[in-house]
Amino acid sequence: MKRFLLFALVFVVLLFSVWISRPVREELSTTQSVFSTAFDDGLQPLLPLPVPSEQPLLRVSLGARLFSDTRLSADYSIACVSCHRFDLGGTDGRRVSIGIQGGRGGINAPSVFNSGLSFVQFWDGRAVSLQAQVAGPIHNPLEMGSSWRIVLERLAADEAVHRDFVAAYPDGLTAENVADAIASFERSLLTVDARFDRYLRGETNALNALEIEGYRHFREFGCISCHQGVLLGGNMFQKFGVLGDYFAGRSITQADLGRYNVTGRDEDRHVFKVPSLRNVALTAPYFHDGSANSLGKAVAEMGRYQLGRKLSDDAIKAIVAFLDTLTGQQPIQSAVQ
Repeated sequence: MKRFLLFALVFVVLLFSVWISRPVREELSTTQSVFSTAFDDGLQPLLPLPVPSEQPLLRVSLGARLFSDTRLSADYSIACVSCHRFDLGGTDGRRVSIGIQGGRGGINAPSVFNSGLSFVQFWDGRAVSLQAQVAGPIHNPLEMGSSWRIVLERLAADEAVHRDFVAAYPDGLTAENVADAIASFERSLLTVDARFDRYLRGETNALNALEIEGYRHFREFGCISCHQGVLLGGNMFQKFGVLGDYFAGRSITQADLGRYNVTGRDEDRHVFKVPSLRNVALTAPYFHDGSANSLGKAVAEMGRYQLGRKLSDDAIKAIVAFLDTLTGQQPIQSAVQ
């Protein structure tokens, strides 16, 4: 009994010590103020894009050729570049993509630029690597509508392609190596040296006053809680409609179910991979359904459904200005021809 009373006394003393050592409200406010104004204090999870890592040149070259090769589609009408155009930030500028025979897909095409840094591929994260992603469009009846058998037969008939695969891979032309070549090329498509990257590296005049104000809003409103890392996104899943029901009153499509289509779990309904904001000023329309046709509208919708707040016109203008600084050096389309 004495031992129990002694333990209880020590516990109470510890609790009291913690209580009296807590920061007072004024001290806490000061600390938060310092953190919110220290833009380069290393506390926020934003990083500049890295220098592209070296990829096997022959495999990258093969992948570049295949990226614009219509032989990958059943009717020779569609190539990877059809939905991932270099003049539109690696997207196609459509609400949903158009495949063979005019077929319309059910979801907005994400950018291929910087995709090698994303933790999974597709909006619902069903592909864990770029190599796994390649097979999706090839086999999708609304996209390329083809198969590995057809693709390999066509490529094998091309002596130059066959020869280059033998030179690039010990086992030559295979479905796995076609996917690897395309993935190797896609990993090379980093849009480095955005103005925001230069700002993160200490070039304080890389952003003007309005853009810095937008960056401050981006942090303080909480956008940074999901749009983080080198891609400002692309490294986590999140529900679309955290603080508001985005899908209320809408006719729900299969694409709207998001991650649920992969896992079958109720908690994954309307959960998607958080998209990267890199080059976002070039990739309208926005969201998985392409419903926001301007960046300003997308920012306002995010404020409403993800943050639970109505953003002022001035705040939206500033955030859009900041997002424009995320546009990096664009790959040259001639690289795929």
